[in-house]
Amino acid sequence: MIRSKVVDVLVWLAVLPVAAWAVVRTAGWTPAWQWVPLVAFTPYVAALSVVTLLLAAVLRRRTAAAVALVASVALAAAVLPRYVADGDPPAGPSRLRVLAANLRVGAGDTASLMRLVRDLRPDVLALQELTPAARGRLDGAGLRGLMPYVVDRSRPGVSGSGIYSRHPLAETPMIELGGFRQSRAVVTFPGGREVEVVSVHPCAPRHTGEVPCWSAGLAALPRAGGRPRVLAGDFNATLDHPPVRELLASGYRDAADAAGRGLTPTWPRLGWTSLPGVTIDHVLADRRMPVSAFGVHSLPGSDHRPVFAELGLP
Repeated sequence: MIRSKVVDVLVWLAVLPVAAWAVVRTAGWTPAWQWVPLVAFTPYVAALSVVTLLLAAVLRRRTAAAVALVASVALAAAVLPRYVADGDPPAGPSRLRVLAANLRVGAGDTASLMRLVRDLRPDVLALQELTPAARGRLDGAGLRGLMPYVVDRSRPGVSGSGIYSRHPLAETPMIELGGFRQSRAVVTFPGGREVEVVSVHPCAPRHTGEVPCWSAGLAALPRAGGRPRVLAGDFNATLDHPPVRELLASGYRDAADAAGRGLTPTWPRLGWTSLPGVTIDHVLADRRMPVSAFGVHSLPGSDHRPVFAELGLP
C-alpha cells in the first residue's frame, strides 16, 4: 500500500509540471519574468510530455495518464506543425532573398559572412549587433561592392543594426527602445515593386528589468498589411512567445515554419554553451509571399546562426 502511494506521488511529480507548462503556454500567460526565457524550450518539454504519458500508462495510473495525454496533445499541436512544410506553390520569377545575421558585438567572422553573401546571393542582408568596426571590416572586404545600398545604424556594443541591399533603399523611421536599434528600409525592385524590411533585435529578456524592453521592442514592430514587409533577425523569442504569435496573427508567416524547418535551433551555436538550442532568429514574411527556400547557416565568432529565406514577391 505504501509502495503504491509512493509510486502515485512520483508519477504526479512527473506529470504535473508538464501539464502546468502546457496550460501556461496555451493560455499565453506570463506568471513570472523567468517564464519568458523558459518558454523558448517548449519543444523539449513537448518531447518530455510523451515520456510522462508512457510512464503513467505503463504504471496504470489512469487519471495521471489522462492528464498527461491532454498535455501531450496540447504541446504537440503547438510544436509539430513547425516540422511540416506548408506546401507553398512555386514562387514566380520575381523573388526576394533575405539573409539575417547577429554578429555578436561585431565579432562574427568577416570572411565567413562574405562567403555566405557570395554563395547565397541575398538581395537584402539584415545585421544585428553591428558595430562601426565590424561595418568597416565588411566594407573593406567588398560588401559595399556586392550590396551598394546601406542603412547604417551601427553602434558600439550590442545595440547596433544595419541593412545592406542590392537594390535601392529608402530608410523608414528606426525603432529604438531600450537603446536597441531596429533599422528599417523600403527596398525598391526593378519595375517599382517595394518591400519594407526590418532588421529585428529587441533587447534580451535576461532579467526582470529587461522584460518590458523586450516586450515593447517586439510590440513596436510593424504589423502586416498594406505594403509587403519582411521582419528578419534576432527576435530573442520563439514561436512559443505571445508577441511573436501576435505578429503571425497579423498576417506574417515564419519562413522556417513554412519550410518545415521551424525546430532548427539558431542559438546558441553548437559548442558555444551547454544550453540546448532554441529558435530565436527568424524571417517573418508577409503571408502573400510564398517561401521557396529556407536555411540555417554557421558564422564563426557569433553565438547565433544566420538564417536565409527565399521569398516570392507578391
